[in-house]
Order: sequence, then structure tokens, then C-alpha cells
Amino acid sequence: MSRCEETETSQQPTPSKHEHKDVLVNPRAVCNVCRRLYRDPKILPCLHTFCSDCIAQLEPFSVSSRIHRDAPEDGRAGEAVEADRPAVTVTVLCPDCDSEVDVPPSGPAGLSTDHLALDEVFLETLVTDGPLGCDLCGEGGAESRCEVCCVNLCEFCCQAHRRQKRTASHSVQSLEELKARGRLCRPVLCCLHPGQELRLFCQPCDLPVCLECAATLHRDHRCCPTRDVIDRHGDRIQELVAVRLRPRLERLEESLQKVDASQESLQARVEATAIEVRAFARAYASAVEAHCQSLLRRLEELRVQRRNHLHLQRAQLQQALLDVRGSVEFAERLLSCGSDAEILSAKGVTLRRLTSLAERGYDPRPATVAPDDGSSICFMPREPGGEVEGYPVVGVIHSKTVDVSRCTVEGEGLQRAMQGQQGHFTLVCRDPAGKQMARGGEHVLVSVVHKEKKNCTMATTVADNNDGSYSVSYTPAELGAYSVWVCVKAQHIKGSPFILNVKRTLRRHSGTFHCCSFCSSGGAKEARCGCPGTMPGGFKGCGHSHKGHPGKPHWSCCGSTAEQSECLPQSVLAAVSPRSHLRTVEL
Repeated sequence: MSRCEETETSQQPTPSKHEHKDVLVNPRAVCNVCRRLYRDPKILPCLHTFCSDCIAQLEPFSVSSRIHRDAPEDGRAGEAVEADRPAVTVTVLCPDCDSEVDVPPSGPAGLSTDHLALDEVFLETLVTDGPLGCDLCGEGGAESRCEVCCVNLCEFCCQAHRRQKRTASHSVQSLEELKARGRLCRPVLCCLHPGQELRLFCQPCDLPVCLECAATLHRDHRCCPTRDVIDRHGDRIQELVAVRLRPRLERLEESLQKVDASQESLQARVEATAIEVRAFARAYASAVEAHCQSLLRRLEELRVQRRNHLHLQRAQLQQALLDVRGSVEFAERLLSCGSDAEILSAKGVTLRRLTSLAERGYDPRPATVAPDDGSSICFMPREPGGEVEGYPVVGVIHSKTVDVSRCTVEGEGLQRAMQGQQGHFTLVCRDPAGKQMARGGEHVLVSVVHKEKKNCTMATTVADNNDGSYSVSYTPAELGAYSVWVCVKAQHIKGSPFILNVKRTLRRHSGTFHCCSFCSSGGAKEARCGCPGTMPGGFKGCGHSHKGHPGKPHWSCCGSTAEQSECLPQSVLAAVSPRSHLRTVEL
């Protein structure tokens, strides 16, 4: 085959070597899906451009059927006859913005071509490829480019391209001239009529057309030169951009900058706070460790103190044991082995020694000998422990033991009570220093026994208040004196047993605690009073400074001058005065 024949049969451009490169100089010439130079770039409704093949390979997001109106097969627009047919519309997600966009029923071919992307592809080829080979013969160096066929041509193929009848009208530009421009300005050609530039605009169809389209498919339409309508349509785009979208773009950019600044501030603040938290945690952990060491030292001090006390107590017990054992052995040997004279001669010194040992204040019974086994030492993890290095800490060691001799009772219910009415008193356990214990849990026993009726005992309730105090309540059923035993750790506290007197319930007053019946009754002659006072002039009640008036406020029902008192029964009143005493009439 001759070189001329190759020129005539080769019409398609060969793929550029840049289509397989991973890194390109101009990102506007690269498809974001395949990462190669655009091949037949199409514009999605969201204004993002991808290769036609890449759009066809997108997975459908949804598929719907719609009525599509087809034009007549001859392509003439404006005819009255139209065909309606159901069409399948495929919705895909844009790979860039993730928007839902519809692909025309005809597929990616029905989308608008991105000619700006084609310009970028060609400029990328010119700038980065260096010396280009001829796309037709593949032998000579390319010097020109056919803007219609989009092929690079050597000088020989360029002449052959111009000699052919169907390509003679194509626009051929010098590569050096195109490189010098820096921006490609090539004509947009008709897809139906190759070689025909889109110079007209069909207003009814809202499409750019070539001369042949205007003469055939759009012959009944109003077609105008593109230069006559570009201002009107371009101004509409410009108005939308300048008036509505450009200010919105600036506001969005400003808001985005604020968000970015806020993110940076947030990150900086979080990091600074994290540093503070870590510093606090280290310091607090150091304070807790110091507090722990302090508690352990305190615990060791208590151990040594209690151990020394036990050593002393053991030594005292050993000495007492030796004294008692030696005296008992001597006395028993004297009685078993000695004669009468020997016993009588040693009687004096023996009795003095035995009496001395028997009268010592030390009680060797197990209930009274209570060695310190450390049970009083306890750790209170939730109780505030003060501050260490400026940090509040919790956890204290309690080591106080109750001193039975210093325990006290509070409340009148320990001395007097009323028959059938509940009585109360409070036991307060104290340490050797006399301070109230801060915790409960002591073994407390309260027993109330009638002094005359030995089988008459009173049920008691002891409530631990968990603060060293114990509330005791009871309800007496019998009158008389009772013995109240209050024991802590099986030992009587100071003053125990106590004497409790139970009396009958006081009789309530039925009258008025007043000054005189004359005043309280408003001068009524019928008014009478429990006191023996009388009023002259026929009044039966008492009056100020008159005969029998007690000289102070008194109860009108019984004449008692004590406001907090029991109402005297009628038998007592009769013994005091033979008169009949009635409560003052209140008018």
C-alpha cells in the first residue's frame, strides 16, 4: 500500500501515550473515573465531566419508566405528528459530588459534549508530548493538526489531507502556532455533518446547528447566527453567576473558612485541654500516691502502738498471774500441810496478801479482759481525707475504740415516763478522749426490768444511727420504778443501771388558763371558777385581788396555777373546798 493510500484510509487518531500516564500536568484534561485523558467527554446534569464510556459503566442508582415524545423519523422539527413511547430513565450517582443525575434514554451519547475538555486534552498533548508523530502515517514528525478530524499530520499527510475532496474544507492549523497561543480556539463541528461548523442557533429547538442542518432538519425553524444570540444567552448565564451564584459562592467560601478556622481552634483547644487533663491526672495520681503512703504510715504507727500496748498488757497479766498463782499455792499448801499452830502463826500475813489480791481493781474475767485485736482499725474509703498537694482526697483510717466509762446517755426518757406512752433516750458512745465515735456497729444491750415485779420486763428497740449514737425507745405498760441496764461490749456504762419512774398519764385540763373568771366571762354572774375566789355583788366567779383569788393566772377547771400540770380530780378539789367548782363559762 502506498503512502497516499494510507493517508486516504486512515481517518481516526491514534491514542496518545498520555492516556496511560498516572500523573498529568493539567488535571482538567483527566477523567476522575479512569484517571486518563478524556475520551469523548460528556457533561452530566450536575456539570461534572466524564468519559462517555465511564458514564456507561456507572452502576444504576434507580430505574424508572417515563413517556418519551419522539420526533418524526425524517428529523424535521415542527411537524404536528409526534409519537409517544415509554422510555426507561436510568439514574446514576455522580462520582464527584454524589448527586443523583438522570442519563437520557439514548444513553451517554445523549449528553452534551464538553468541548472545553477536548481543548484541554489537545493542549496537554501539545505541551507535554514534545515532538509528535504523524497520526496517519506514523513516520514523519507532525507539523499540523486537522481541527475537524482531530489528528496530527506531517507535511506530506497534510497535503494529501487537503487534496481529498471530503477533507479539503477542514481547518488545518500549525502545531507551533497552537502551542504559541497557550489556549486552543478550535471550531465546534456538527456530529451529523462532519466538516460543518456549528455557526447557527435554532431558537425553537434551543440547539446550535450547522448550515446543512438548518437547510434540512430545521428548515421551518427560525435559525440565527450564533453571534447574534450569544449576548442574550450568555448574559443570562452571566446574570445568574454574577447576581445570584457569585455572592452565594463568596458566602459559602467565607462560611467554609470560618468552619475551617473553628476546626483548627477546636483542635487546638482540645489538644490544650488534653495537656491540662494529663497534667492534672499525673499530679492527682501523685497526690493519691502520697495519700496512700500517708495512710500506710499511719497504719504502721497504729500497729506499733497497739503491739506495744498488748506487750504491756501481757506483761501485767503475767505478773498478776504469778502473784495470784504464788499466793494461792502458798495458801493451799499452808492449809493442807500446816499444823494448826503454823496456820495461825501465818494467818495474818496470808490474809493480808490474799485480801490485797482479791481487792485489786483488775477483773480477770474474759468479759472484762478485752485485748485489742485491731478490730477497731478500719479503712473508710468514701470519707473525705482532706487535701494533699492541693488536691482533695478521700479515704481515712479510723482507729478509735469505744471507752465504756466515757459513754453517756441523753434524754428525759431515761428517768421518767408515762404509762402507755413511748419513751426515748439516746446512748452516745465515746472514745478515750471523750469524743463521740464517728461510726456505729458497737454491741449495745439495753434491758428494762421492774424493780418490784421481777418478771415484768419492758421491750426495747435500739437503733444504730451509724454516727456513734444509738436511739433507744420503749413503751411502759406498768406503773412503778424500773431498772434500766445500758451495756456496751457486755460492760455497764457509767451510771448504769439507771432508775426509771413510770407514772400514770396526766389528766388534761378542761378549762381555761386565765387571770379571773370575771375578765374571761365578760362579767357574767353565772360564771364559776375552780379556785375558791369570789366576787362581791352576787358574782360567783373569782376576781382580781378578791377573796380566795390565787393572785396569778390559773386553770378555771381546777384552780391550778401551773400551766404545765395535771388537772386535779374532783375528789381533790372537794377536799380543798366544799364548794362545787365548774370551769369558767366562755361567752
